[in-house]
Formats: sequence, C-alpha cells, structure tokens
Amino acid sequence: MNNRYGSLAAWVYHLDKPIGRSFGNSARSIGDIEFYREGLKGCRGPILEPAVGNGRVLIPLLEAGHDMHGFDASPEMLDHCRRECAMRGFAPVLDLMRFEDFEAKAAFDAIILPAGSFQLIVDAAVARDVLRRFREALTPSGRLIVDLDPVSAFCSTADRQRSWRAGEDLLTLQERRLETDAAGQTTVSLLTYEHRRHGRLILAEEELFSLRWWGIAEFEEALGVAGFADPIVSADYRRGVAPSRDSGSITFEARVDRVSL
Repeated sequence: MNNRYGSLAAWVYHLDKPIGRSFGNSARSIGDIEFYREGLKGCRGPILEPAVGNGRVLIPLLEAGHDMHGFDASPEMLDHCRRECAMRGFAPVLDLMRFEDFEAKAAFDAIILPAGSFQLIVDAAVARDVLRRFREALTPSGRLIVDLDPVSAFCSTADRQRSWRAGEDLLTLQERRLETDAAGQTTVSLLTYEHRRHGRLILAEEELFSLRWWGIAEFEEALGVAGFADPIVSADYRRGVAPSRDSGSITFEARVDRVSL
C-alpha cells in the first residue's frame, strides 16, 4: 500500500519529527510552527489538520489555545498523536480517515496542511476533488493553508540511508527511488525500515512512498476551481515573499470565494 506509515515508519517519523519541532527558515528562527501559530492568531473557531501524523504541529496549536481537529490514514500515527496529546492533558477529535474519504463533521474556520502532506495525494483529479471538499467544510470566512515542496525537491534520485537511536534500539531507513514520472508529476520510492537491538534484527518493513509535485500557477488554478479566492503565495514561511529558485518551501493561503457559495 502506498504511503502506509506502518509501525516502524510511524516510529521513525516520531523520532525524526518530534512534537514541536519546527521546519523551515532556520536563518530567521522561523519555521512552519511559528508561521502557523502567528497566522492563526485571529482564528476563533475549530481548525482541521488532515494527515495530522504524530501531532508535531497540532499539539503546539492546542497549547496556543486553538480548537484542533485532525485525521490520518495511519492507525499507528494516530496512536502516537493520541498518546502525546493525553500526556499534555488534551483530547482533540482525531479520526482514522483517508483524504479521499474525507467528509466534514463540523464547519472549520481553517484547514491547514503543513510539511507537504497534500502531496501524498498522487492522483490530480482526486486532489482537486479533495480541495473542493475542503472548501465545503469551511465557514464563509474560512481559510485553507497548504505547504508544498518546490519542484526542485523532487529532482534528486540518489538513494539515502538514515538512522536513529532510541535507547538500546537502532532504527534505519533506506530510501530508493523507483520511478519518476515527469508527465504525471509523481515519484515513487521504496522505503525499507529495520529495527535492531544489540545487533539483532527485530523487525523489517517495506513501504512504497509516492508523492505528486505541483507548479505554482497550476496549484493557484486548482484552488480557484475548487472555490477559493485571493491566494497569498509565500516562500520559506515569510508571508507574502514570492518564491525564488532557491526556496525550500512554498505556502499557499486562500480564502473561501463567497461568490461560489
């Protein structure tokens, strides 16, 4: 299954992206968590984070006083998120759900997708339909905020191997690019996770990991078709600063187009 995030993948994710770790513009000490926390200051209603993962972003926003909801397709990731929330005295609404199965249970003032999670939807038609359903789930004054990786982030095909220590446990991840489809704007990689203790292999898992890249104008057009208006495009979590060839992340912020309601 593509983008499964099973037990070892979820563990590695939690070690690599712990709660509160901010990704982005280290030169300015501002990353995605600071960007979202500042940008959502005036938001009084509920906020939804699809593909919530382990709660890396959701929990700091809970701590900032927001009414956070989330969903994820991985039971293992949700287990991490619920445990970390409970440790801090939070019990947000967290659902087991895929993007393509999303149906709103409430009207949200904002929907946020940090760290390129929207790119996990590899079928362009499905992605556009998800954008439409996000718009339908927002209040008339609601906002959608989406982070995307620049196309340059998909260019490297080099294999990568990384490792993490957790007490006596050693976890490794090897990533091997299997396919780059320039016409379909997708990549497929094979991720091999291994868990060792004292040199002995305890468990190994393999998962296919697929992503889709978007052009800036292409995504702005998709937002408009889905019923969003007035998009603000920002680079590296500097609001309103236009992306350049060296940008590491691109954020789109759009409001519900009231004419389409």
